[in-house]
Amino acid sequence: MENISPEVVQEMQVLEQNLQNILMQKQAFSLELNEVINAMNEASKSEGDIYKIVGQVMLKSNKDSIVKELEEKKKIAEIRIVSMEKQEALLESKAKELREEGRKQLLDKKE
Repeated sequence: MENISPEVVQEMQVLEQNLQNILMQKQAFSLELNEVINAMNEASKSEGDIYKIVGQVMLKSNKDSIVKELEEKKKIAEIRIVSMEKQEALLESKAKELREEGRKQLLDKKE
C-alpha cells in the first residue's frame, strides 16, 4: 500500500465505509420488509378483530385499513432496498476502478 498514492488509499477507505453503511441499511430494510410481509400474512388469516400497536398502546383497527397500510409499507421497503442495491453496485464499481488504479500505480513503481 505504500506505493499507492494516499489519495487512492483514502478514497478506497471512504468507499469501504460507505459500502458498509449501505449494507447495514439494506439489511435493516430487508428485516422491515420481512416483518411487514409476516404481518400481512397474519392479517389476511385473521377473521376477528385486528389490533395494531401505536406507541405503547394497542388499538383496535379496521382490517382493510391495516392491510392497506401494510401494503404501502411493503412498497416503501422494496423501493428502499432497490435503491440500496443500486448504491451498492455503484460503490462496488467505483471500488473496482480504484483497485485497478492502485494496481497500475504498483506496477508503474516496480518498473
